[in-house]
Amino acid sequence: MRTEEALARAQAEAGVIDAGDAEAIAAACVPANIDLPRLWSEAVNVGYPILPLVRMISSALPEGPNGRVHYGATTQDIMDTGLALQLGEALDRLAGLLGAFGDAVAALVAGHAGTVVAARTHAQQAVPTTFGAKMAVLLAEVTRQRERVAATARQVRVVSLFGAGGTSAAMGERSSAVRAGMARRLGLRTTEVPWHVARDGVAEFGVTCASLAATAARFSREVVDLSRTEVGEVREAGGHHRGASSTMPQKANPIGCEAVIGMSGTAGALSSGLFRAMEAGHERAAGEWQVEWYVVPLLAELAAGALATAVDVAAGLRVYPEAMRANLGAEGGLIMAEAYMMRLAPALGRERAHDLVYKAAHEAREHGRELADALREVAGPGDLESLGELPIPPESYIGDAEAVCAAALHAWRNEHE
Repeated sequence: MRTEEALARAQAEAGVIDAGDAEAIAAACVPANIDLPRLWSEAVNVGYPILPLVRMISSALPEGPNGRVHYGATTQDIMDTGLALQLGEALDRLAGLLGAFGDAVAALVAGHAGTVVAARTHAQQAVPTTFGAKMAVLLAEVTRQRERVAATARQVRVVSLFGAGGTSAAMGERSSAVRAGMARRLGLRTTEVPWHVARDGVAEFGVTCASLAATAARFSREVVDLSRTEVGEVREAGGHHRGASSTMPQKANPIGCEAVIGMSGTAGALSSGLFRAMEAGHERAAGEWQVEWYVVPLLAELAAGALATAVDVAAGLRVYPEAMRANLGAEGGLIMAEAYMMRLAPALGRERAHDLVYKAAHEAREHGRELADALREVAGPGDLESLGELPIPPESYIGDAEAVCAAALHAWRNEHE
């Protein structure tokens, strides 16, 4: 009804219909004039809701104005313009949730920039990093997502008013002026090219929703992995019966993260349907358009749900630096293998240093020994002179981790301003 009202007012402004008729139409575009059960029944029969909607608005008007409702427009013009409004509002909501998520992650980055933890590659301990640096990678992703949401909003906030075959023939020579006036009233962009069958913007919205949910899921997956009993480095905030099991009283399952991962998986699967909707032929779809009706609302809900839940998890996340430090020594210092190699490389050459530390690491792992002790055993005379005091502490080998945190925080805060 907002779209029909804006159409009438824009047509009056352009001289297509009388100003008095436009005012009457605007006054009739209210929910009180719509019989929802009848609208539903007739929409099922027609296949679309606009014909019965227009008839209900028209029936509330006297003769004259009732013949100017929906003047020169087609069903998809009204539905697509309404969709543009809805997508814009959904993206505003998602942007707000993304901002809250980014702020919660930024707090983790700032609070743990120097909290040393194991970096893991291929699910195995690799080298030391900091928990803040792990979260900084996520924060940079969230920063890019905010740019993506803004770009998507520009793509989808576009008016549609081109008539039956996309030529605006029924509107006449004032069609551009009417489109511009309608767009201005609704806060949309105008275009001179119809998009009835060009659904790339809607597909972009869906992919953006799925991508946002996936970002939330990546964080959630990390929390699940780090909260495993054998790791215990983080945990979701708890509460009475939060994540409880019906049979195992000790359980406190990461249910927030599980919900996010489930929503993300569903969103990713659903978004692919919008590529099918892009295959509409000629000047109007024959079934492809309807894919959007089912998929788009669910994608918006899933993205919003995933982000809202991730905000709660991130804001309440419990971090355990003591467990992180304990896990750094879980393999007898093997996490420092690269550090030893790179300190030996200037004197021995990289390849020889690699072979020496590799041999020591194998001995340490096979016999449950400290890497530093194994290295002393396998090294030849003078090989370890460049190492200095052993073992090398993990906090001395975090590289630019704290600088990474600072860079991610700077970028996020600049995006806020």
